[in-house]
Amino acid sequence: VQLVESGGGSVQTGGSLRLSCVTSGFTFSHYYCMGWFRETPGASREGVATAFSAGGSAFYADKVKGRFTVSRDVSNSTMFLEMSNLKPDDTATYFCAVRRMPGGGCSSLALGSFDSWGQGTQVTVS
Repeated sequence: VQLVESGGGSVQTGGSLRLSCVTSGFTFSHYYCMGWFRETPGASREGVATAFSAGGSAFYADKVKGRFTVSRDVSNSTMFLEMSNLKPDDTATYFCAVRRMPGGGCSSLALGSFDSWGQGTQVTVS
């Protein structure tokens, strides 16, 4: 399993970014639970959103609800995190992750629910 994030960058407060997570090594169309997480230096990694790879509703952390949206391109095995109305507190390295067993629930932001992780992409909001 391989996950590669991209799309991070520097934006001003109120701006938008779209992060991408290109996946390989599993069948994206088979409803694997995926998550977006973020981490800042000195702080624990925290969950941002979760969703099944093949479709369905996403689950969001309260901090980002109404501002972040998960979407996917199943044909290209890619999940996106669309972020709008960004705030300085959103500054972090963002990671995508997948649980390698398909099915089950997908509304937990617990790190231990996920097996494989990408390398992260940096988002800076000033």
